[in-house]
Amino acid sequence: MTQPIAEIGAGASSDSVAAALDGYAPVILRGLVRDWPVVAAGAVSSDTLVEYLAGFDRGGVAEAFVGPPSIRGRFFYSPDLRGFNFERRRGAFGELLRYILGLAGKPEVPSVYAGAVETARTLPGFAAANSLPLAEARGGTPRIWVGNASIISTHFDASDNIACVAAGQRRFTLFPPDQVHNLYVGPFDHTVAGQPTSMVDLKAPDFDRYPRFRDALAAAQTAELGPGDALYIPALWWHQVEALSDVNVLVNYWWEDSPDMAARLEAMVYAVLTIGSLPPERRASWQAMFDTFVFKHHGEPAAHLAPEQRGILAEPTPRLRQYIRSFLARGLGRP
Repeated sequence: MTQPIAEIGAGASSDSVAAALDGYAPVILRGLVRDWPVVAAGAVSSDTLVEYLAGFDRGGVAEAFVGPPSIRGRFFYSPDLRGFNFERRRGAFGELLRYILGLAGKPEVPSVYAGAVETARTLPGFAAANSLPLAEARGGTPRIWVGNASIISTHFDASDNIACVAAGQRRFTLFPPDQVHNLYVGPFDHTVAGQPTSMVDLKAPDFDRYPRFRDALAAAQTAELGPGDALYIPALWWHQVEALSDVNVLVNYWWEDSPDMAARLEAMVYAVLTIGSLPPERRASWQAMFDTFVFKHHGEPAAHLAPEQRGILAEPTPRLRQYIRSFLARGLGRP
């Protein structure tokens, strides 16, 4: 039994929305982009929607996932995990739109999905016509996601995210970061779409194989979004996204919370290599080090030192970041 996600209603003040984005919990933002022209076009018909988007098309190319009807929209690994149950195809974005439109209403059609397409490159002028200042002010740039009915399995993003439904219906299922051990995560270095993915089929979970997933479901939160609605997904919140209509369009914005964001996963992977295989008592010792200096479970670890004496434990600055990167690069260069 999943839990609903907190909501802010249509017409909420910009201050209320900004406060939600400063929190670290998902929030449904009803009607946030209801005034976008692309939402209005989709409300008329799918043909009008595609015609509207095609008006911005300048021949840009995008990569699409295309899977047989048998996958029922769930883009995932092949049974042996060596490959995938779909093909990657590159082609003109405008042709992709028309292909998706042509499949609408037909039985047993291929599953088609193109994600994270940069609108600045593929649909120049779209962002100006369909703007979201509160995301743009945080450094977010719009990307568009198009397809027919599809399931993007449970994964996380390293950055904060606003997902805005422009057309179709979407169902989001979110899991808090502390449920990661119950999600049975797949390979980190061989992924479906860039980020590690839960191996559990949310629609038909195999509890014999993945028994702890029951606990993850007990903590799950769900959101049903229609055109004009948006959802704020904090970084590292795991989420599955289902597109439920024959023609779906979503626009999202990611933004970084600091210049170090992109390196965090790499830092964890390196810790897996250097610490993860140590004997338990040695891992516990390093856990104490991380708890003290990284997670600050006991307060500021350099509080007893004057600011100018804190070295790498000081507040990050561009100069300190560069120094630490150079320090790490020298160390990583050792055999």
